[in-house]
Amino acid sequence: MPQIVEFPERPYAGVRRAITMTTFGLVGDRIGEIIGWLAERGIAPAGAPFLRYHSIDMANDRLVVEAGVPVATPVEGEGDILPGTLPAGRYVAVSHHGHLDQLAGVIESLLKWAGEQGLEWDMTDKDGVEHWGCRLELYNTNPMVEPDMNNWDTDLQFRLA
Repeated sequence: MPQIVEFPERPYAGVRRAITMTTFGLVGDRIGEIIGWLAERGIAPAGAPFLRYHSIDMANDRLVVEAGVPVATPVEGEGDILPGTLPAGRYVAVSHHGHLDQLAGVIESLLKWAGEQGLEWDMTDKDGVEHWGCRLELYNTNPMVEPDMNNWDTDLQFRLA
């Protein structure tokens, strides 16, 4: 069942790319690199790595997505690894246990539930393209420890207006 949760600002290090549904790896596969980059600097992650959806244009199969790793205090970037901050605010949060292929159904249910509650997202729609203030998928399971995606735990956090 979704919950409304208040979050403070959360700093992170991330990599942002324009991708398609078939090129998610250009962003998602960078999470391990970001974690390694932080480790080289003696910085421990301050939470689960995530994907942040900045814009979604399903009609043209174009998304702007960022892979990020939270940190306790802001960091300086290097190359295409950039500092960022997840905005403070009220979020609708829901957890999912299972394969990532099932997330589309979880997201659909979450969006429907929010609509039934009369909630408004921190999102604008311009010419069929959704621009999100903060829409996250957080990956709580380390694939090195649990390679079976059917046993993964994922949190969704979508910021409210």
